[in-house]
Amino acid sequence: MSKGGINLKTFWPAIAIAVILFFLPPIIPRFYTYILAVIFVTSLLAMSLNLCVGHGGIFQFHHAVFYGVGAYTVALFLTKTSLPRGVGFIAGPIIAAIFGLLIGWFCIRLTKLYFGMLQISLGSLVWAIVFRWYGFTGGDDGIHGIPIPEFIDSTNSRYYFILIFFIISLFVLYLIFKSPFGTTLQAIRDNPERCEAIGINVKRHQLVAIVIATFFAGVAGVLFVVLEGSVFPDLLFWVLSLEVFIMCLLGGWFTFAGPVLGAAITVSLRTFVGVYTEYWTLILGVILILLIFFLPEGVMGFILDKINPEKKEIIEKDDE
Repeated sequence: MSKGGINLKTFWPAIAIAVILFFLPPIIPRFYTYILAVIFVTSLLAMSLNLCVGHGGIFQFHHAVFYGVGAYTVALFLTKTSLPRGVGFIAGPIIAAIFGLLIGWFCIRLTKLYFGMLQISLGSLVWAIVFRWYGFTGGDDGIHGIPIPEFIDSTNSRYYFILIFFIISLFVLYLIFKSPFGTTLQAIRDNPERCEAIGINVKRHQLVAIVIATFFAGVAGVLFVVLEGSVFPDLLFWVLSLEVFIMCLLGGWFTFAGPVLGAAITVSLRTFVGVYTEYWTLILGVILILLIFFLPEGVMGFILDKINPEKKEIIEKDDE
């Protein structure tokens, strides 16, 4: 299809991978089913961040706070109210998006590093409230034993539930990425001054991108509760935001699927290398240093360049 449209050829590999993932649980150990579910949740969080950072050039440095807000919202609905459980599942992403709107409204007035620093400050304030409010959020103990609906009360059923919503979310994000809004967002990333000169409301587009990204971060938070059955303040801590940022960088933050690959690599290192040493982050650091020097566009960016080198040449000529 035309530039900016949806290329149907890109869906066939994705469909093949999705089919394989659907057939895996009966033939692999339960532990690996759980790890795959963790990768799905983490990948969705990374993808939501990349909508701002990679595609919008927005310095979203404390994205994890919205992930935690979504998780805590559904946890509080399920443990402290008698409302139908579906209400909590719906409320999680919505409340996360509302927080994104409020924090984004303040931060969007600033640019680049100042935007990121203000967001870190406001996000840390939210984390401090959750960390200290023992009567409502459980404080630093968190909330455990969250009642999960019976139809997703087994490892395989949770896996399928998370996989289905992961695929749906990625498809919606892909549509946004390929929409005129997504194209405009990438233009703002590359040259916001020129976009303003031709009449594009840069701040409004960035704020909408933040709300969309925080909504999907909230979806990831809800899926985390489904998977773990508990929440804790570390979900809102800035360290997790940094880790997710690294996933985008590792996979390729100017690509669509790069954050998924980055999340898979990071979770795998943490799980399997962490068995042998607690210093698995040192290995991740070495990988990042090598990446910066030899693969600055990330693993997925390198792969795409090898598959379609002509497209890279066209982009370089346009930059000149």
